[in-house]
Amino acid sequence: MKKSNKTNKEKVYAFIDSQNLNLGIKSQGWTLDFAKFRLYLRNKYNVDKAYLFIGMIPGNEELYSRLSEAGYQLVFKPTVEYKKGNKITHKGNVDAELVLYSAARVYEKYDRAIIVSADGDFKCLIDYLDENGKLSRILSPNAKYSSLLRVHAAKIDVVGKARKSLEVRNKSDQHRRSVETLGLSGHGDDINIAKKGKKSNLKKAKR
Repeated sequence: MKKSNKTNKEKVYAFIDSQNLNLGIKSQGWTLDFAKFRLYLRNKYNVDKAYLFIGMIPGNEELYSRLSEAGYQLVFKPTVEYKKGNKITHKGNVDAELVLYSAARVYEKYDRAIIVSADGDFKCLIDYLDENGKLSRILSPNAKYSSLLRVHAAKIDVVGKARKSLEVRNKSDQHRRSVETLGLSGHGDDINIAKKGKKSNLKKAKR
């Protein structure tokens, strides 16, 4: 692993299971503002690149564009359409892609990794990163993360604790502070914060 020094800052990459994050947050009764979350990752954890693993669903192009503009490197997973009751839904498991990118495709490009998921299926990946000195933090959407991850409890942060900072709010809310301060100490966040990192890359993930 590359060692950081005064002239060579550590590169931190985040690998995000979008479905696990989204559903985990909604189970707590609120909706995550993904643009705020990207800034939060940059400011609190000094994340250089945030890879967002997400299912590709026709008609969601505007959403994907907004996420890309917010600074995420989008990695798409083809989805399978199926009927659940009277509703058409889509399923696309991104686990394989997340493991591929973090453990192989971009493994040599970063120094430390942040895994955003509460899914125990990532235990082998997290163990591997930890054994090789590359695991920074695990961000669980809520406190109900897999029991398989308890061995790494000291490195788990709960995103839900920062609800006040990261929740989607009504545009008419006059008390909404600038998102540029998200994750910075002294600005009312719920967790102690690290210093501000550099600006995020707006380009999509390249293979």
